[in-house]
Amino acid sequence: MPYTLYRLAAGSYDLLLDGTVMGGVVRDVPPDGDVRRWRAELLDDLPPLQRPQPFTEIEHRFDSLEEVVSWLGDAAITNNS
Repeated sequence: MPYTLYRLAAGSYDLLLDGTVMGGVVRDVPPDGDVRRWRAELLDDLPPLQRPQPFTEIEHRFDSLEEVVSWLGDAAITNNS
């Protein structure tokens, strides 16, 4: 499962699967600035059997970007340059 995270801006990535944008990964910054978390989400609300692995839900939350990268099978990160 060749996922790639394409950096758009600080804390914001397009999520590509085999070169096609199918979701996003963003850092949530709460108003009080307390705990920052990350979320990976699909663009389309696909039925469970049509979701690409490892997605079991439309959105998943993580404590760090490293956790997201690992969950996506060590996804490559490409910077917008």
